[in-house]
Amino acid sequence: MAERPAETIYVLNGPNLNLLGTREPETYGHARLADVEALCAQTAAQFGMKADCRQSNREGELIDFIHEAHAKKAAGIVINAGGYSHTSIALHDALVAVKIPTVEVHISNIYARESFRHHSFTARAAFATLCGFGIDGYRLAINGLAAKIGAKPKA
Repeated sequence: MAERPAETIYVLNGPNLNLLGTREPETYGHARLADVEALCAQTAAQFGMKADCRQSNREGELIDFIHEAHAKKAAGIVINAGGYSHTSIALHDALVAVKIPTVEVHISNIYARESFRHHSFTARAAFATLCGFGIDGYRLAINGLAAKIGAKPKA
């Protein structure tokens, strides 16, 4: 049986998130991107949904993923755009254009860090933002997204 597109949540990770577990573990922890993806898959499955996890160090490819989510009628987007959160009007515009419920996630507390990280263009395109919960922020984001779109936990 083919999966219905509305059962998919796109989980998009931006630049340098492929280095999780080795990059600044004092800030980002020891979990790897594979751990994030497994957590997202497990959390989405609790709602009968699938997490389609993608990572790119390229801004344009992240925009292509957002457009694909729209074309495939994804139920929602969870995005950690990394450094692009603070610089990319293009990612903001793509998220606004597709009108898909979006949650922004940051592993670290961006407000406890350098001042240039205190502003996020992508946050303005999301209905919620989570930061500082480590990779558990992804679980919280999927739970919040599920509540927003009315998805109920499966028995």
